[in-house]
Amino acid sequence: MEEDKSNYAKKYIGETLTIKIDRPLNSKHPKHDFVYEVNYGFIPDTKAPDGEETDAYILGVDEPLEEFTGKCVAIIHRTDDDDDKLIVVPESKKDISDEEILKATHFQEQWFKPTLLRE
Repeated sequence: MEEDKSNYAKKYIGETLTIKIDRPLNSKHPKHDFVYEVNYGFIPDTKAPDGEETDAYILGVDEPLEEFTGKCVAIIHRTDDDDDKLIVVPESKKDISDEEILKATHFQEQWFKPTLLRE
């Protein structure tokens, strides 16, 4: 069962997904003192191991969004938490590097122990 928790999000890699944005670029986190440096949302009607919908960072878009359809190119797997994050980008940005992903998500991932999963 533990393996399912660490690998459940891998099925999304390579898929085109529509993400509902509930924390747009430059919005403040409702409980913690940080600002979202990227658009952040979820796949509606999914369930992650943490009991919430599957979360996603939208990278490669520099304006606040309400919804976004793009390609899932990687997963941020938190080795110390049951809350993996999808990395979704525009089709034109699917060659984003691991370093670019880690830098763009550091504002939130700095509090966890993330590793990147790719195809």
